[in-house]
Amino acid sequence: MAAHFGRLRKGAATTAVAAAAVAALSASQAPGVTTDDLGRQAAGAQPSADASTGGAGGGATGDSPYYTDLPPLKSPNPSPSASPTTGTPVSVGEAEAGIPATVLDAYKKAEAELRASKPGCNLPWQLLAAIGKVESGQARGGRVDASGTTYSPILGPKLDGNGFALIADTDNGAYDGDPAYDRAIGPMQFIPSTWEWAGRDGNGDGKKDPNNVYDAALAAGHYLCRFDRDLSVQSQMNAAILNYNNSTAYLNTVLSWLEYYRKGTHEVPDGTGTLPSHSSGNDSGANPSPSAPATSTPSAPSTPSTPSTPSAPSTSKPGTPKPGSGGSTSPSPPSSPPSSSTPTPPTPTQTVDHLEDANTGKLTATAGGAFDAKVAVRAESKANKAVAKVRVRFTIIGDTDATFSGGESVATVVTGSTGTATAPALVAGEKTGDFTVRATVVGRVLGGLDYTATVAPRPADTLTRTSETALTCVPGGEFADQVEVKATYKGAVAGKVAATATLIKSTDDVTENDKGPYFKDADGKVIRTLTDLTTDADGVLKLPKLYADDTAGTFLLRINTAGGAALTVELTVAAAAS
Repeated sequence: MAAHFGRLRKGAATTAVAAAAVAALSASQAPGVTTDDLGRQAAGAQPSADASTGGAGGGATGDSPYYTDLPPLKSPNPSPSASPTTGTPVSVGEAEAGIPATVLDAYKKAEAELRASKPGCNLPWQLLAAIGKVESGQARGGRVDASGTTYSPILGPKLDGNGFALIADTDNGAYDGDPAYDRAIGPMQFIPSTWEWAGRDGNGDGKKDPNNVYDAALAAGHYLCRFDRDLSVQSQMNAAILNYNNSTAYLNTVLSWLEYYRKGTHEVPDGTGTLPSHSSGNDSGANPSPSAPATSTPSAPSTPSTPSTPSAPSTSKPGTPKPGSGGSTSPSPPSSPPSSSTPTPPTPTQTVDHLEDANTGKLTATAGGAFDAKVAVRAESKANKAVAKVRVRFTIIGDTDATFSGGESVATVVTGSTGTATAPALVAGEKTGDFTVRATVVGRVLGGLDYTATVAPRPADTLTRTSETALTCVPGGEFADQVEVKATYKGAVAGKVAATATLIKSTDDVTENDKGPYFKDADGKVIRTLTDLTTDADGVLKLPKLYADDTAGTFLLRINTAGGAALTVELTVAAAAS
């Protein structure tokens, strides 16, 4: 397309992906696709081989406008700096590498859900980001509220056959507000008939809203993962993208952004993302409204061997969506953002000045148990007034296997009318010690609040031997019986309790003995202290075999557990009776 050629020829160098995109844009299209002289897919083109036939468009994608801007020629360079929002390393670079915080969170959350529900698909979140970029400019640069819903619907033009495919209304205007013809809707640009079966609830509010970036991203992920695809296989990823929009030009544009995002991105506040300016649906320089797009008459398709001459880059906004190929989406880039001459009232997120603790209790738990207290914070303005409808992200940081209920290490909660957000319950893992829970505002570069949480070892208050057999041995021999004890806590079995065992000098001197009975390590060497011991699920601990040196006498073995339980066992080394 003109926009593509103009940008690439001005650069001093180009990436392999961008070069491939140029070659593909000028010389090829997907099998069965006819194109006009702008490289757009013409109405009536045949769908890809694996396209579903469930959509109202009968598998044809029609004239499918989307943002054609390519990523910068210089890829972002990751740096070790940490995000002030998440505390994790991010890349810091050019504006195009920035993705609005809530939109980025939606992509990553969708990837995590697909990793659990369809692990064989291997969906990368960067693919959702690439599609979101060309479909809606990342939801108009992240103009979404705290729940991830766009402040105004993102609608494509009427699919009335006038320059696009003809798709009569399928939803009585329920999704797109048009009772006569269908329109593409939302950040990922689904047509209503596709959303009806492909829609998902990605933010857990009980609704499937195509204008919600969490719902739309999850739906797009499931859509791409259909037919048991493995997106780590390039041919299958290509098929999935072509099924989303059956155009090789679209495929190469998406792949260009995918490669760019894979090399590094960074989080930017909601509403501050960069907006694309070039559309496949309009090359006149005009700026048509999505609801009343400018139309053009397709000319004869260009042949692969003689690519059309590039024109000056278009500055038009996308004007038209595509119908879905049997459930494929019908993307249309969004309308232009509000004019700078018309001030936009600040979003709740933009009014947040800081977070305050909201009476969080002491965060302690026993290994494997739940924490009694929950982390709670309050979002406040500069005037210390509560701010509602703000997304707060809680992140578990540190060497720990503790999680929030549900098994996640990150949870996002929207503040209520009092400005308070409470994290899900914390569940301790097996690792003991301290870790941090960090609370930050999604979409703002603000300092967060850190909370220290402690996981204590499982305790035992009593140890008893499971046998009364005397433990005896001849000098230089080995003990016939192994020491076995059982741990309890408040009368109940104490399973998975940490313990140590040491051969001590005396009851008054519990330092390690240098003679008498001993254990052997894996190499057969003498050791007299055992660490990292743990009782089994029944509270039982069986020690390794004991050996004796040539020293006769009575010796002591001390066993200690977390929680204060201790037991001293006598060991006798004496010559055998004649």
